[in-house]
Amino acid sequence: MKKHIIYSLISILMLSGISSCSNSEKTEHSGEEHQESHEDHDEEGGSHEDHGEKGGMQEVHLPDLKFNSLGMKVDTLPQRLMSATIHANGQLRVPPQHEASVTAILGANITSIKVIEGDKVKNGQVLAYVAHPNLAKLQTDYINSYNQLQFLRQDYERQKKLYDEKVGSGQVYQQALADYQSKKGEVKGYEAQLKQLKLNINKIQEGNIYENIPIVSPIDGYIEKVLVQVGQYADPQTKMFLIVNTDHIHADLMVFEKDVHKVKKGQTVTFVMQSAPDKSLTAEIFAVGKKFEQNPKAVHVHAEIKKTDDNLIPGMYINGKIHAENNRIPAVPEEAIIEEDGKPYLFIAEKHNEDGETEWAFRPLEIRTGITSEGWVEVKLLEPLNGSTTIALNNAYYLVSEMKKSQTSHSH
Repeated sequence: MKKHIIYSLISILMLSGISSCSNSEKTEHSGEEHQESHEDHDEEGGSHEDHGEKGGMQEVHLPDLKFNSLGMKVDTLPQRLMSATIHANGQLRVPPQHEASVTAILGANITSIKVIEGDKVKNGQVLAYVAHPNLAKLQTDYINSYNQLQFLRQDYERQKKLYDEKVGSGQVYQQALADYQSKKGEVKGYEAQLKQLKLNINKIQEGNIYENIPIVSPIDGYIEKVLVQVGQYADPQTKMFLIVNTDHIHADLMVFEKDVHKVKKGQTVTFVMQSAPDKSLTAEIFAVGKKFEQNPKAVHVHAEIKKTDDNLIPGMYINGKIHAENNRIPAVPEEAIIEEDGKPYLFIAEKHNEDGETEWAFRPLEIRTGITSEGWVEVKLLEPLNGSTTIALNNAYYLVSEMKKSQTSHSH
């Protein structure tokens, strides 16, 4: 009985071992198959990912309805007259002959000032009055010399008549002539000073003495600065007023050495003032400097402004563009170009008709860009285009967005 029980236990244990081995082998086999299947799937998935990475910017398609609703413009690559642009900074200035520093001819005290800064004045207009004992003495000295001159002139004429009639002495006649000419020169000197003081000489000859002497403007223009006060003594070197005529204001630009050879008289300049960056003005170059400034190494270029206004003030800083050369070159509007990964692209446009429906295909074309002017960009092709090839002239940003949407949905 005991032997029978032992044999039964041994049999059960042996059967359990066989079953465990069989299950283990099946599990391992199943794992290997699963791993192989997973690897196969990875290989297939890997080829799908590679396709996505190599895709880059792909073609995008638009139905004719969407093409029209977007207002797409397509045409062959345009040729446009464009100029090379030279960037230059500078200031607004006026020529020296249209600026004036007003001083007193003779030292005097200022009794009144008739203008303020910003006033428009005419040539000869009174700006202020001055007075001083020296000015009164100048007038009285002139009156004395003038009256003496009248006496000496009469004496000279009398002595000349006697001398011509062989009655008078030649020595007396010569002395009368010398005295007359000497006094005549003295009177002329006084008159020159009085004219500079803008005084009426005829009235002074009649005995009228001016107590207040006018200081007048030597040019038309605007009062830029008033540098004196009432009661102040102004000597002949004292600047009393600064006047500027802005009718002749011009753009003074600094062009660097590397660009000087491109600049010529008659070229157009567009510029904006730093104080009003939204307002563009146009000028024409009338003079190019012949001497380099050392710091910076640049030449002065002067351009006459086509249309000026009262808001232009000498000394204002400006940013300018000199349009140096005019050439007909391939160019497109700025909205026809998009930059991706640091590279500019255009889009070639192709029209397809399938099953009676019109569709447009847009394919990116890498290019290089050149000069930019008035919203147009020079196009430098990396490979020639067929003369009939059409390109998109607008909505480049939208086309790239559609491409990215298409790539995103494809990767999912």
